[in-house]
Amino acid sequence: MKRLIKTLAILYIIPKLSLFANSILPIDTNIKMQMIKGNTWRENCPIKIKDLRYLQVPYYGFDNKIHKGELIVHKSVANEVTKIFEELKKIKYPIYKMKLASYYKGNDNESMKHNNTSAFNCRLMTGSKTKWSKHSFGKAIDINPLQNPYVKGKKVLPKEGAKYIGLNRKHLSLQADDRAIIIQGDKIIRVFKKFGWIWGGDWKRVKDYQHFEKKFKPTSSKVKKAVPKSLFQQLNKAETEGAF
Repeated sequence: MKRLIKTLAILYIIPKLSLFANSILPIDTNIKMQMIKGNTWRENCPIKIKDLRYLQVPYYGFDNKIHKGELIVHKSVANEVTKIFEELKKIKYPIYKMKLASYYKGNDNESMKHNNTSAFNCRLMTGSKTKWSKHSFGKAIDINPLQNPYVKGKKVLPKEGAKYIGLNRKHLSLQADDRAIIIQGDKIIRVFKKFGWIWGGDWKRVKDYQHFEKKFKPTSSKVKKAVPKSLFQQLNKAETEGAF
C-alpha cells in the first residue's frame, strides 16, 4: 500500500515539476517544418536553423497560474532568455499567451491582436523593403502586445491596444491586464536591461512598448538582392507594420 501511495505521489509530482522547468533544445525536424509551413523561416532568411534554439519556459499567467510557453531565439541568447523569464515569473509579471509565431502563419498583426508574446519571426523591418527585422535574427522579443502596443504618431499596432496609450498608460489596479502594462521604472525593464537588452519604450521616434531586443550588430541586416520578388511579397504579407 505504501509503495502504491509513493508511486501515485511521484506520478503527481513529476508533471508539476516539469511545468516549472526550462528547456533549451535544437530545432528538430518537426519544429523546422512547423516554421516553414507557418511562414516564419525560409532558406533566404539571414540566419540558419542550426543557430536557433527552441525554448520552453514557465510563465505567470493572467489567471495567476503557472503555464509553459514556447519561444524560438538565437542560440547565443537562449540561456539568458530562460533566466529573464525565470525572473519575470518570480516577480509575477503576468503574460497572457506565449506561442510560436508560426501558430499565426508568421502574421505579426494576428499574433499581436491575440496578445501573444513571441520572439523569432523572419520578416522585414517595419516600413522597409531592404532590411530584416531584429526578430529575424532571434534576438528580439515582444511582450503582451495588446497592453504594450507599437505607437508612431497616430498609428497604433495592434489597433486594439489604443486604450493603453496616452493618459491611460499607467498602473491603476492590481488586475493582470493592468500589471502587464510596461512603463518606465517597472521591474521587467530592469530585468531585461540587466542582461543587455534594449526596450522599445525608450525610443524617441516611435514607442514600441512590447519590444525588447539584444544589443548586437548583425553581419548583414540588408536583404540580399538575390531574393526574388515573390519572396518580398511573401515577407510583406507576413510583416504588418509591427515591432522592429
